[in-house]
Amino acid sequence: MTFAVSIGSNIRKSPYFDATVADGVRSFSVYNHMYIPGNFGDPDAEYDRLIHGVCMWDVAAQRQVEIQGPQAGELAQYLTTRDLSKTTIGQGRYVPVCDHDGILINDPVLLKLSEDRYWMSIADSDIQLWAKAIARERGLNAAVFEPDVSPLAIQGPKALNVVRDLFGDWVADLRYFMFRETHLMGIPLVLARSGWSKQGGFELYLMDQTRGADLWAIVKSAGQPHGIGPGAPNDAERIESGQLSFGADCRFQTYPANPFEVGLGALVSTDSGIDFVGRDALIKIQKDGIKRHRVGIIIDGDTITQNQHPITLFQNETPIGYASEVIYSPRLQKNIGIALVDIRITPESKDLSISIDGDHRKLSTTPLPFIS
Repeated sequence: MTFAVSIGSNIRKSPYFDATVADGVRSFSVYNHMYIPGNFGDPDAEYDRLIHGVCMWDVAAQRQVEIQGPQAGELAQYLTTRDLSKTTIGQGRYVPVCDHDGILINDPVLLKLSEDRYWMSIADSDIQLWAKAIARERGLNAAVFEPDVSPLAIQGPKALNVVRDLFGDWVADLRYFMFRETHLMGIPLVLARSGWSKQGGFELYLMDQTRGADLWAIVKSAGQPHGIGPGAPNDAERIESGQLSFGADCRFQTYPANPFEVGLGALVSTDSGIDFVGRDALIKIQKDGIKRHRVGIIIDGDTITQNQHPITLFQNETPIGYASEVIYSPRLQKNIGIALVDIRITPESKDLSISIDGDHRKLSTTPLPFIS
């Protein structure tokens, strides 16, 4: 069944919206109260460009929360479970953000622009409101607001070729999650070596929303010799790569999980002496041990379509957890998915099953990622 997303003033348009429409976008979703492209009419070609070539994505919905002021660093540290003491200017960090009960409420990338200025490049939840409330409660001298920043991603094994043509040879020296403020044909931006895929790439953090169409056209033109095409964050690739999708794999309103359950335990600095939201709860969870863990699943049978909601998994007739997303993997030529299941479930566990559109299927579990 196909549905339409109604375009209205209650949902924000990205600076690249008109450019994506002109380039043939066929579906949108909503992320951080903004339209984000879903596909451009040929999912197979879009997947192939990501795996073997290069693609460009409108990811402006990956909004930024700016923290600025004399105590910006103190606030940034208190918001995340990860020790930021060794983070340098020009460096990004993947940082879990939890509530006071230790439940994951976002998993942004934190960018340190200066000693008193940070961006949190957020997943799909209202972290700006959370950060503003925390800053006010603690009486910190730090402003929290949304800056005029809208990322455009260039992803795939040929992404470096495109970005080198745009900016010069220096981009090859950027290490993963490092970034630099720069300009491109007079357009202000931050160039980061990052992106929501495991195929390599860059994100261009546009710092002037009036130049979105210009930046899209410049990247598109530079990418033509390398076969660039439009696309969107790819669910098949992210499942194959075992990447966490906050909002799909867990969501605090309906499918809450803590960082240890979803494989982010290494980013919880309970032994560092730093204070952060949820620290006491996470220490207790760590001491008591988790009851669930995140695994890959392989599903028997004919090719499946992507699910629209989490699906309960069973061992015999006993519920053991849920599959957050399932999909057909072109590279593995198997039906695969990501699940959060009882800690006692292992690859040796028997009699595991899932029901997809009324079709009862056997499955097995496997460690993540499916493809390194």
